[in-house]
Amino acid sequence: MTGTATATVPPLHGLRVLDLATLFAGPLAATLLGDFGAEVVKVEHPTKPDPSRGHGPSKDGIGLWWKLLGRNKRTITLNLSTPGGRATLLRLAADADVIVENFRPGTLEKWDLGWEELSAANPRLVLTRVTAFGQFGPYAHRPGFGTLAEAMSGFAAITGEPDAPPTLPPFGLADSITALATAYAVMTALAARERTGRGQVVDMAIIEPMLAVLGPQTLWYDQLGYVQQRTGNRSANNAPRNTYRTADGTWVAVSTSAQSIAERVLRLVGRPELIDEPWFATGAGRAEHADVLDRAVGTWIAARPRTEVLAAFEKAEAAVAPVQDVRDVMDDPQYQALGTVTAVDDPELGRIRMQNVLFRLSATPGAIRWTGRPHGADTDEVLTELGLTPAELAALRAEGAL
Repeated sequence: MTGTATATVPPLHGLRVLDLATLFAGPLAATLLGDFGAEVVKVEHPTKPDPSRGHGPSKDGIGLWWKLLGRNKRTITLNLSTPGGRATLLRLAADADVIVENFRPGTLEKWDLGWEELSAANPRLVLTRVTAFGQFGPYAHRPGFGTLAEAMSGFAAITGEPDAPPTLPPFGLADSITALATAYAVMTALAARERTGRGQVVDMAIIEPMLAVLGPQTLWYDQLGYVQQRTGNRSANNAPRNTYRTADGTWVAVSTSAQSIAERVLRLVGRPELIDEPWFATGAGRAEHADVLDRAVGTWIAARPRTEVLAAFEKAEAAVAPVQDVRDVMDDPQYQALGTVTAVDDPELGRIRMQNVLFRLSATPGAIRWTGRPHGADTDEVLTELGLTPAELAALRAEGAL
């Protein structure tokens, strides 16, 4: 799989998606669909582009994040609050399979573009609504971002050192997890449509996928009254499990979720007698003696450079990984073998590297057909394909709809 289109018909070829969303969960979900062949049209306000175009570092005034988030999308402008913009969206919706939007609940309805109007225009449409808190409930109309989901879900409460404040991730974790969940939800709704012939509404609240990936915390609390606490890099379920500094000042991560791996690690670091301790027989028992195990593993690792540590762990068939920054990721041989980072041509920046499509399909692979396009670059082309005449386009522009 390369970063360019192939002759194989992609699995989502023919699926038409309108991306009305911004920052970041909804747009990323549409990107994931576009990577596997969906025809995605990004709809932006004529004078207020998706803020992700200006998010983070830029080069020569060109936002880099957008090149990733906007890939495989054609871009048009449309002011949905104008009569012409509303009418044009309904025409687009009549020919679409999926709409992804993340306006606050009630916004589309205010423009007479709610589910009633959209489903009347296209009964097979899947309307995907991504918001912080969902379409109903006491928080539904509050503004919200992924950061709030990371806090509300319990993630921040268990992240960080025990004597330090709760820790938020330095990237869009909740948005990214929600994007994956949203793409799954869209495909589930489309599968249902195959049986029923009708579309439906997907109500995706960012606070929910974040809670889902935190595991059995709700069950633990419900049945045991147990509340997970911050443990830093340690785990309450197994040990040794931590990051350890090597002799050359780099770091490695060690995990021993399986009993056999824990035993291999302790033999490797020269402490086989610990294996015979009664508490070593269970993950929870080992976790209660994490100080002892961390000293044993950490002392051995601290005396050796990272290359030697990694080689020794591999030979012992024990689980270890280097703690890498993006420079290491770009050079990592496993990522290179998988093609996880690929180079693609961009008309504004030339040859650029970015993450490849998310997974590999042996018969119908995805591809990066193009990078994020300029604001409104495809407006005339897309609307002309829809059947609008030059006179109609001019009238929409005069109205401020384009």
